[in-house]
Amino acid sequence: MNCSDDKSIACGISVEYKEVKKKYPSIYQELQLETSKVRIDSYRSDTKTGEAAAVSGHNLTGYTPDVIDYVRRCDNETQAKEIIEFLKKQGEISPQYADRLIEQLLKYGVRSFGTKKPPGFYEKLRAK
Repeated sequence: MNCSDDKSIACGISVEYKEVKKKYPSIYQELQLETSKVRIDSYRSDTKTGEAAAVSGHNLTGYTPDVIDYVRRCDNETQAKEIIEFLKKQGEISPQYADRLIEQLLKYGVRSFGTKKPPGFYEKLRAK
């Protein structure tokens, strides 16, 4: 099936709704109601960094922004690339990690690292 076929669940999946309804009635119901959607704003290619960011939550005590935090403040790919190159030159990130970040930047864009962090972002978190 192709993506334009309304009997396919999603692009790249060749299971028909009838089959899902019969074998997996609960999943079928969720698909019909469209209530179980999860928005993914970004992804991290480095698991260790991503886990550390997720665990830190809103506790900013002793928090040091990482390359992703800086990139999320950028307005465009040019700014983001400059940040990545600068941190690589300073030895803050490895050349391999910088290459992966630039590859992600070029392939998926600056917002693939997350939504833009506006001025005052951390101050607002501290106030909560």
